[in-house]
Amino acid sequence: MNTLRAVVLNCTLKPSPAPSSAELLGREVLAALADHDVDGEVIRVVDHDVRFGVSTDEGDGDGWPGIRERILAANLLIIATPIWMGQPSSVCKMVLERLDAELSETDDEGRLLTFGKVAAVAVVGNEDGAHHVTAEVLQALNDVGFTVAASASTYWVGEAMGGVDYRDAGPKPDTTGTATKTLAANAAHLAHLLADSPYPAG
Repeated sequence: MNTLRAVVLNCTLKPSPAPSSAELLGREVLAALADHDVDGEVIRVVDHDVRFGVSTDEGDGDGWPGIRERILAANLLIIATPIWMGQPSSVCKMVLERLDAELSETDDEGRLLTFGKVAAVAVVGNEDGAHHVTAEVLQALNDVGFTVAASASTYWVGEAMGGVDYRDAGPKPDTTGTATKTLAANAAHLAHLLADSPYPAG
């Protein structure tokens, strides 16, 4: 079985080296994917000068083209985002807006360049909203050509009106941990299938 490649986009609002619960959960997803012949990397989006827009390159030193190149070279894309006010982070929404440009990018056979790539999402927060965020992000990724496996999400939310972050609460092997392992197994399985048998030309 060939080793596949995954990219985790950490959509925290905090630049490095600030601690990030989204980064922690994203790295846990990567660790779980490693058990299924997938390696990868985490990219903290705010560490790059990504511009607002809906094109593949907004010019003037835009940091998105470099990130996009790494996404297109990968088989899996995992969006790791915190919840803010019940919503995906503003960084996550900017990433989805930039991915909208992929609707105009096709290969020689008319397929979107994102066809054959598998998407998943990892969500952390201190309020209910993980299902809402997961629905928004996975729907957007599917709209721009990514394929979504069964149970393609993992999340952790703290107690309502609480103040504990995931990185402080520690892993939850029987809940978040189990969801992370299922995400990794299903997403990797689907990515291997698509790598061996791509979608037909349009």
